[in-house]
Amino acid sequence: MHLKQITPFVPCTSLQKQIGFYRDILGFAVGGQASNYAFLRRDDVAIRLVEVYASVDLHAAERESSFYVDVVGLDALYATLKPALDTLAQGRIRAPFNQDYGQREFHVTDEDCTLIFFGEALTN
Repeated sequence: MHLKQITPFVPCTSLQKQIGFYRDILGFAVGGQASNYAFLRRDDVAIRLVEVYASVDLHAAERESSFYVDVVGLDALYATLKPALDTLAQGRIRAPFNQDYGQREFHVTDEDCTLIFFGEALTN
């Protein structure tokens, strides 16, 4: 028995807007799409976007969500994404920094305030 992968469901109020963010900003490819659902993948990481009613406030504190993507080559990934990340509003990106718990990370929020952590173990 072996657990292979976790694929988070990410709620969004505009499926097309979120697809654009994950595709155009973070480099994911759309693997499948229905009227209120999309499956996206980049390398071994996948996410599932699920559109909710536009009246759902995904910015409300009780609806906050996040997920963590472990990467190899964090600084290279950030450098590759930086031109697209620079098009986002101020406050949506936190540039790479070292955490006390031994990870180097950068953070990005998507169109509906889901916080995405990209991280890599620090080496001595």
